Amino acid sequence: MMAAGLPEVSRCLVMGVLNVTHNSFSDGGRYLDHEAAVAHGRQLWEQGADIVDVGGESTRPGSERVAAEVESERILPVIRELSRAGIPVSVDTTRAEVASAAVRAGAGLVNDVSGGLADPEMAGAVADAGVPWVLMHWRGHSREMNSLAVYQDVVSEVRAELAARVEAALEAGVAEESLVLDPGLGFAKTGEHDWQLLHNLETFLGMGPAVLVGASRKRFLGAVLADSAGTPRPAAERDVATATVSALAAERGAWAVRVHDVVGSLDAVRVTDAWKRGGENFG
Repeated sequence: MMAAGLPEVSRCLVMGVLNVTHNSFSDGGRYLDHEAAVAHGRQLWEQGADIVDVGGESTRPGSERVAAEVESERILPVIRELSRAGIPVSVDTTRAEVASAAVRAGAGLVNDVSGGLADPEMAGAVADAGVPWVLMHWRGHSREMNSLAVYQDVVSEVRAELAARVEAALEAGVAEESLVLDPGLGFAKTGEHDWQLLHNLETFLGMGPAVLVGASRKRFLGAVLADSAGTPRPAAERDVATATVSALAAERGAWAVRVHDVVGSLDAVRVTDAWKRGGENFG
């Protein structure tokens, strides 16, 4: 399924990550400066990203929240400049006021890691804006999410909790074709949980809305690539593993992957698409 309001690309979309933060787990601080952020957003677009996802608040485990004013000051000028350059932009936020301001600045999608749970006004804001909405599975803010990674059956519970978020979104007036689901890898999940969710990705693909997979450079990849002493592979050295997940997710039918390294994952999904098509009409 292709969510309304996004580029019509036949293959799996590649969403490039732009963290305008000081403490994101992989690239915190690198793009906090406005000019650096805009330059990186342009670079992601030039590398082939279908959409650039701009966020101003880190959601890494244990991180503290920033004020809405700070979040807005970080991202709105970046979104405005990128969108004026014709670059499709999404906003990564859990706050309705920030999401609404970002849409006015040019964002065409709201990527909400809380699935609408962090701010009860978000569903109404998205419905009013008429833009696509990524609903990620979420159980609590970053400072507490590790303690919430308790499941009897992670696949069925995540599915049920996402289904509840879809129902709430529809009740608020958000169009079903505008919804995108994200199983929330690494958010209130252990590495084992993450692998179980990926192994059962078809469960989420069968729910109706499109599915986004956000595995880029996450801890569960570092753990599976650990050296002989058990030391996890550093985040910056997980891009090949990320691209592998991107290829597998694309093959299963994911609508998009969210990644830091656009080139590797774009190569992966294009090769997957060519394979699936038998080399015909790909690009």
